[in-house]
Amino acid sequence: MSKKITVVIPCYNQGNFLIDALKSLEASNADLFDLIIVNDGSTEEKTNTILRELSDSGVNVVFQENKGLGEARNTGIRLSKTDYILPLDADNKILPGYLDKAIEVMEKQPDIAVVYGNANLFGDKAGVLRPGPFNLQQLMICNYIDACAVIRKSAIEKIGMYDNMKIMGYEDWDLWLRFAFGGYRFFYFDETLFEYRVRKNSMLKNLNQDIQRQNEIEDYFTKKYADKLDFDFVVNRLIYQFKKKPLRFIHYIVVKKFFPNYFQRLIKKNKIYKNFIYG
Repeated sequence: MSKKITVVIPCYNQGNFLIDALKSLEASNADLFDLIIVNDGSTEEKTNTILRELSDSGVNVVFQENKGLGEARNTGIRLSKTDYILPLDADNKILPGYLDKAIEVMEKQPDIAVVYGNANLFGDKAGVLRPGPFNLQQLMICNYIDACAVIRKSAIEKIGMYDNMKIMGYEDWDLWLRFAFGGYRFFYFDETLFEYRVRKNSMLKNLNQDIQRQNEIEDYFTKKYADKLDFDFVVNRLIYQFKKKPLRFIHYIVVKKFFPNYFQRLIKKNKIYKNFIYG
């Protein structure tokens, strides 16, 4: 395998966004990446036309029946011939320098399995998404690392490919948990490395607003990682602390959230607990 990155773009009826994603790649060093687009059984004629034209022009486009987001990414990973993988959603864009920075880190630190960074939000919302340094406790509660991260191929081959869940949208969270529980390290760049398109009717947006499906996802993860994830413990601990001393609980939340500097001074003076765990 070569010291470069395979950019894997799953595409299902998103041909109108795909062109922007490909244009963003043009600003990167062409010697640093291969490109594989996986047409996951698109039913939209415009998308299929665009993908056929790209294939005719020499772009590596794989056509398969609809198998879901996870399996579409897996198809690209299996066909890749590079050491590293970057899953790029068809409606997002990468920024120049991302590939260079990721390869440099991966080459120097072989125990790093995932490199990720900040995202510019565009579309229906503007701003910068800063996930922050890797934190296992945070990851065990919710996914805060976007799928647009560079992955070491040998690591994903060892722990297993994307889980092709019945409820799509959390495949990347499952993969990050398996990396973390498998002892692999994550590397965070506090720099804007890609652009994330915010859409009012996106798959993830609709999923987050569907209580039934969210409950099904929680059940799925707590059963799959029964020895590691215990959401009930977190909830019950907070309820216990609130019942024990409700005013202190509210005071703690307000001070820590809205007056962080004052909160740190109180900690130094031993006037407040750092966390709820021991309070």
